[in-house]
Amino acid sequence: MAKSTPKFTQSALGWAAHDSSGKLTPFMFKRRENGVEDVTIKILYCGMCRTDVHFAKNDWSNTTYPIVPGYEISGIVTKVGSNVSKFKVGERVGVGYVAATCLDCELCNSFQENYCDQMKPVYNSIHWDDTPTYGGYSTIMVADHRYVVHIPESLPMDRAAPLMGAGLTVYTAMKNSNLFESPGKHMAVIGLGGVGHMAIKFGKAFGHHVTVISTSPSKEKDAKDKLDADGFVLSTDLKQMQRNRRSLDFIIDTVSAKHSLGPYLELLKVNGTISIVGEPAQPIEVPATPLIYGKKVVRGSIIGSVKELQEMMIFCGKHNILCEIELVSIDKINEAFDRLAKNDVKFRFLLNVAAHQYSSRL
Repeated sequence: MAKSTPKFTQSALGWAAHDSSGKLTPFMFKRRENGVEDVTIKILYCGMCRTDVHFAKNDWSNTTYPIVPGYEISGIVTKVGSNVSKFKVGERVGVGYVAATCLDCELCNSFQENYCDQMKPVYNSIHWDDTPTYGGYSTIMVADHRYVVHIPESLPMDRAAPLMGAGLTVYTAMKNSNLFESPGKHMAVIGLGGVGHMAIKFGKAFGHHVTVISTSPSKEKDAKDKLDADGFVLSTDLKQMQRNRRSLDFIIDTVSAKHSLGPYLELLKVNGTISIVGEPAQPIEVPATPLIYGKKVVRGSIIGSVKELQEMMIFCGKHNILCEIELVSIDKINEAFDRLAKNDVKFRFLLNVAAHQYSSRL
């Protein structure tokens, strides 16, 4: 990507962590002036993900402070660069995890830019202009239009925002394992949180039999009654696990805590696949024996490309697939962070930046 020296003239208010306590406080900073390839976005909503907590608390030992989290962003276009033709002022848009890539490598040229070696996330990174990237826990964002998508008119802006992260994560993991083209499979979701509940929704929309696997018996009612899962397995119940041995074609693992894949690999049929989309801070255990004796596959997947994000948004608009959210006001942001760390949310916290912007004008 060609480099230039932008001017930073657009004032933004964000909510940043300044140390490993993870406590978020107001943080004034400047966004770059809208460039020829950019759109400026007034942020309305931003999903709050467990990943945000990990980064804010430096759980992965790679955080640069101050950090403004947030990569599930919905908002309204307020400025458009001279080279931008597919967006107009006033349009509803979304931004996900990717802020920039090289745009020139094999991966970028094959719509896999999310795996580009030079990919820059929307926060906790250094942008092409050598400045820190700050995320969606803020009032405005300036984004290269090539990493922005339209939000269909049929989708509400609040419940659509987490589709940029939680939704895309499971959508592409399923797509990579050919679950679009082959309905009628038996699949399972490990973990019933913000990502896991979206896996159920997409699994059902793609025509599969969906089972939820959890360590919490209290999750069964939500899984079946609220999210229409077909089955539930309590992973701490050895009899239940044994009864379901070699019953599944595909498992999506959304858990971000340290765990072993061994018990779950036993649930896969021969040639079955488990796709890992959670990212524990510590290594997970992958025993060789069930892999070898079952021709089983363990694969990973991270978010998706902009092309996949836009096609997912269109699919969600047609099938009314939306995240289940709990709105969080700015004054409750740290309380929500604490609850996120305890998995105390059904199913995605959503930072209500729109309400703050409205109240600040009064």
